[in-house]
Amino acid sequence: MARKWLRIKGVLTGVVTLCALAGSVPGAFARDYAADANVQVPGTVALAQLPREAVSTLNLIAAGGPYPYEKDGIVFGNRERLLPAHRRGYYHEYTVPTPHARNRGARRIVCGGPLQRTDNCYYSDDHYTSFNRIVE
Repeated sequence: MARKWLRIKGVLTGVVTLCALAGSVPGAFARDYAADANVQVPGTVALAQLPREAVSTLNLIAAGGPYPYEKDGIVFGNRERLLPAHRRGYYHEYTVPTPHARNRGARRIVCGGPLQRTDNCYYSDDHYTSFNRIVE
């Protein structure tokens, strides 16, 4: 029994020494997703920071429309995998009008879950190159 305890004590001493040399355990072993080019962790944007057109679009989503653009409400495929993975049909996209634009512009809101729910929405002002989760 004493020999077994000495072996366990030796292993524990080695682990503690390695942790001290490597820094904190979470930092030493946690995956750095920011360095992985294939994974983007969306940031957040407060509702109060959104342009007023985006807030109007969120109100239209909650009301179920009517939407000013024909493509509003269509399924967003998340082909670039910039948003959390879900089955096809989970995300829907909506146009955020851009003042003085001759077309739909680059601003969009993508919401996940049932239609008319706005508690899992993301804002993109660069046509899906990046997203920020909308928080209240």
